[in-house]
Amino acid sequence: MAPADPKAAYVRLRSAHLNAVRASLADHVARLAWPRERIDSYRTERLRSLLGFARERSAFHAARMGDVDPGTATVDDLARLPVMLKQEVDEEWDRIVTVPGTDRAGAERVLAEQEWYSYTPSGLQVFSSGGSSGVRGVYVWDWEQFVTLACLAWRWQTRAEFAVGAPDEGRQARLAVLEAGEPPHASTPLFDVATVPWMRTFVIPAAAPFEEVLRAVTDVRPTHLVGYASVVGRLARAVAAGELDIRPVRVSTNSEPLGEEDRDAIDTAWGAPVHNLWGSTEIGVQAVGCGRGEGLHICEDEVILERVDAAGKPVGPDEPAARTLATGLAGRAFPFVRYDLGDEVTLLPGPCQCGSAMRRVADVAGRRDDDFRYGDRVVQAAAFRHVLGTDPLISEYQVRQTESGADVLVVGSPDVPAVVAALGSSLHPYGVPAAAITVHIVEEIPRTAATGKLRRFVPLGR
Repeated sequence: MAPADPKAAYVRLRSAHLNAVRASLADHVARLAWPRERIDSYRTERLRSLLGFARERSAFHAARMGDVDPGTATVDDLARLPVMLKQEVDEEWDRIVTVPGTDRAGAERVLAEQEWYSYTPSGLQVFSSGGSSGVRGVYVWDWEQFVTLACLAWRWQTRAEFAVGAPDEGRQARLAVLEAGEPPHASTPLFDVATVPWMRTFVIPAAAPFEEVLRAVTDVRPTHLVGYASVVGRLARAVAAGELDIRPVRVSTNSEPLGEEDRDAIDTAWGAPVHNLWGSTEIGVQAVGCGRGEGLHICEDEVILERVDAAGKPVGPDEPAARTLATGLAGRAFPFVRYDLGDEVTLLPGPCQCGSAMRRVADVAGRRDDDFRYGDRVVQAAAFRHVLGTDPLISEYQVRQTESGADVLVVGSPDVPAVVAALGSSLHPYGVPAAAITVHIVEEIPRTAATGKLRRFVPLGR
């Protein structure tokens, strides 16, 4: 008997999974119009359900819950729990997971042995992060969690598509999916989702040489784009350079910070609504742009975000925060409660012009570990972005910290001496007056092998 085709087996079960996603999308779209009171009430009940389940099924969470009663807990009560750290996730994996018969060793075997994306016999999907924060992560999503996360990722776009309606007869929407393209990263399953019957999807690995990506996108002629922010931004610059002729009506970016340079390039090339997404493999989807107003709407029905000080205590909306903690209400297989994301977020005041009552955060610029430290001096990544991201002759860049400055890789044809001088001036206010800056023009910047992401800032020791 011929061996089973792992891709075919996965596709069959995934097809059933996608049917469940599409069945739930209408409900999730309706939530975008919920009033504040209904959001808060729903979120409280979801939190109580998660805490009660985690206490009974996870030894790790039972030990840290103390005297917090899941049956009466509120969002404010989360501050009574300790912060959950990445290192703890790595060290306490087997005490956190709630699925009987599942442990870290077994999850690692799935990752090592699977020939393609797969489901375990209990319906779990196992993913691994690329370790961009310095700690490689292994995560499991159960069946219902994926349904929820896919709906959170796509409901804003779906609402817009429902408003437009089906395309003219004979026309078909084509979605180009510019993600990792292969295991073990979760981006491809999450974003390779045709949300309406008249849409076809085409997966294009983001880690491929850019010339291959360009050819594939040209062949697909997508009406919709979803993918890593840096890849979509570079495609937009290719349009400006006359190297690409596509006209997407909607653009979705994810997995990397959407910098001003990429957003401006997208707006110049297409003028299409941009739905930026902020997420993580741990929580899934935390906030998504509506495509109309500023910033990203927090997925408040399924995610609780806490901006806290260095001690883990919540701060006010107008106060600076040391870090952001997240509780994913859909994550029962591997609960994340008050998890330190490592991202910095700023709340936006006032209502959004789209009409949703879900609160907003500003576009997430990056993680704290994007900043470089030279002794007691901290240079924010923005000091480099301001120069490199605004040069029209630079299509992509990477900054690698050195002991006394940085080595910068750029794709394009900039005036190298001028870039070096501008970077030196940009670093001077941070107390690095004689920074040693080198700039190298390269054909391609390597992306992370496991994920296809571009790490723009590489501190010493990485």
